[in-house]
Amino acid sequence: MKTAWFAFFFVSGACSLVYQVVWLRLAMAAFGVTTPMVSIVIATFMAGLALGSWGAGRLARRTGVSPALPLRLYALAELAIALSGDSVPSGLEAGRRLLSAATGLSWGSAGHYLVSGACVAVVLLPFCTAMGATFPLAMWSIRRTRPGWSTRSFSFLYVANVLGATAGTLLSAFVVIELVGLRRTVLLAAGLNGLLAAAALATSLLASRTAEPAAGAEAAPEAAEPAALGGRLSLQALLFMTGLASMAMEVVWIRQFTPYLGTLVYAFAIILALYLSATFAGSAVYRWWLARAGGRPTPPRWIGPLLGVAGLLPLLTTDPRWPVSLHLATGAVRVALGVGPLCAALGFLTPWLLDRWSEGRPERVGGAYALNILGCILGPLLSGFALLPWLGERWSLVVLSALLAGCALLALPAATPAPEARGRLAWGAAAAASLALVFATRDFATIFARREVRRDHAATVIATGQGLGRRLLVNGQGMTKLTPITKLMAHLPLAFLETPPRSALVVCFGMGTSFRSLTSWDIQTTAVELIPSVPELFGFFHEDGPELLRRPNAHVVVDDGRRVLERTRDSFDVITVDPPPPVAAAGSSLLYTREFYRLSRARLRPGGIVQQWLPHGDLVVTSSFTRALTESFRHVRAFGSVEEWGIHFLASDAPIPDRTAAELVARMPETARKDLVEWGPAPTAEGNLDLVLRREFQVGQLLGLSQQTPALTDDRPFNEYYLLRRWRARWQAADATARAGS
Repeated sequence: MKTAWFAFFFVSGACSLVYQVVWLRLAMAAFGVTTPMVSIVIATFMAGLALGSWGAGRLARRTGVSPALPLRLYALAELAIALSGDSVPSGLEAGRRLLSAATGLSWGSAGHYLVSGACVAVVLLPFCTAMGATFPLAMWSIRRTRPGWSTRSFSFLYVANVLGATAGTLLSAFVVIELVGLRRTVLLAAGLNGLLAAAALATSLLASRTAEPAAGAEAAPEAAEPAALGGRLSLQALLFMTGLASMAMEVVWIRQFTPYLGTLVYAFAIILALYLSATFAGSAVYRWWLARAGGRPTPPRWIGPLLGVAGLLPLLTTDPRWPVSLHLATGAVRVALGVGPLCAALGFLTPWLLDRWSEGRPERVGGAYALNILGCILGPLLSGFALLPWLGERWSLVVLSALLAGCALLALPAATPAPEARGRLAWGAAAAASLALVFATRDFATIFARREVRRDHAATVIATGQGLGRRLLVNGQGMTKLTPITKLMAHLPLAFLETPPRSALVVCFGMGTSFRSLTSWDIQTTAVELIPSVPELFGFFHEDGPELLRRPNAHVVVDDGRRVLERTRDSFDVITVDPPPPVAAAGSSLLYTREFYRLSRARLRPGGIVQQWLPHGDLVVTSSFTRALTESFRHVRAFGSVEEWGIHFLASDAPIPDRTAAELVARMPETARKDLVEWGPAPTAEGNLDLVLRREFQVGQLLGLSQQTPALTDDRPFNEYYLLRRWRARWQAADATARAGS
């Protein structure tokens, strides 16, 4: 039976991570890629786990029930989770349509978050509650049928669950989503939950026949409070703090390690997988240590001091004085060394706390685990909306490490039979090591001699450089530079219009160059930017930036571009889109898909044009993107840039006329012509436009680069998930080379 339970929770853990990743992505597509929206989804997910754990724990107080009942309830919970496979995607899409049909919501309004948050809660909460119920229900079943090994059942199930979560993270990110897409991935997970439900139900039919006498377990008096832990309050505080600190630090880690890992889906999957695998390692060590110690063992004396020091190790492994290389392998080493010790320590400590507190009683573990999950809900909110904007990455880690170490200092001493002098020595050494980590290391931003740094709830933003060498970095990743390409993103579509333009929208503000160029036409100009701090640096890149922002016809909206298109009732003559690089950046496909172009098309005036910038991409991505565009608009043209990299796509439902550079310049106001020649490369506006027109691509040729690849959609983000495709291409190339050599 132990093997069966291990398998149940391994598979269940794998499925739960698949749901969390895919549901978050679907919710972002439906309601916007904003930090508050991400927080709402994660908080709902965690709240459901806490509610289910607490509710199932209270249910498990019932005595005198059939030994098979808890297992059947567990099967029912898994079946309920399986029903989410189709229900959640359909529910989120219905919520999107509901909001799209609503009118009167202003940009950036709290009303949108209230309504979208309610939609997310209604759709996700029932299934997340079922997930949270699985731990207490399983422990209840084990206590009723196998009381001999029930006292440490939580840690046994926890090890299996974390190992499964690690496997689910790796398989979904690196294999399954690329092969079958997002929706089919959750359907596969739902199928596995359905199999778990069937297996648990079948097992329950045998439970009454094979159960050990459990009367003693039912009649046993309530286990004594774990006074050796320093009292109930200190134990609860430590349980809460382990959840809060781990999740709050994960938000900090994303910012710290992004300069070394990049913004790919695989980078975030690596961080999560290493986090989970280290947690599993710590939990496995705890189970080994538990088997050797027996009874009710006390925690190792080093666990408390380790928590305080390990929380600061990312300061060392993200120090830019170590060789900087944007490579997944070397970045993964930094992550493993930086977060592994703390995650392993928490992986050891959390199941020990819950085992010690619950003594195998599901009614106890339900409430205690819910408290730990409550910390997991509040941690990202505290870190993202308070600590990081106010203190930055370094001091956020200091505060969180100090809180965690302080709770451990209060809760663990009475449980650790270390001599007082040795205990003081351990804590003293931890304090000295912590001070060294704080004051001897440097932040990533220090590599830039001239810099302005801004921090907000969404990102850390750096503006650096001089002259045309100025750059914008978000979480250490270069977003853009001062280049005539961004000017042509504005001037090219405006000059091709049949009628004089009245308004334009730029999605992704960046340095503000395209926004600035649009204002040179003296039209209503709106820019959308996801990161609040980015527009604050407009004046660093353009001296006239603050003056432009004071104009009555210039507006900057801090929001998700797709969300703005979904909600606004305004129409535009031109929508110019410049997604953040690289093409494979996580979430970037939401600005390249057929669904995005449906929104854009609905916001264009008759004859309006969408300008979509596509930087470097492989053949499959270029073909898939072009197909999405041609399936959304009747007329598409594509031009190479003045710097001979990347493509300007122009798309419209009206014909885009053939015009010479001179004809285009004739349609431009004098202020726009001056703006276009500011940075060259040609000395005249006509020369710059001619460089682009002479590099036109045939759209049919771009489609033919990969004829079997379907259009880029929200469900099949080919640009983000590409590893299998590239590995297959390398194998084929190597095989062709080998055959040619033979």
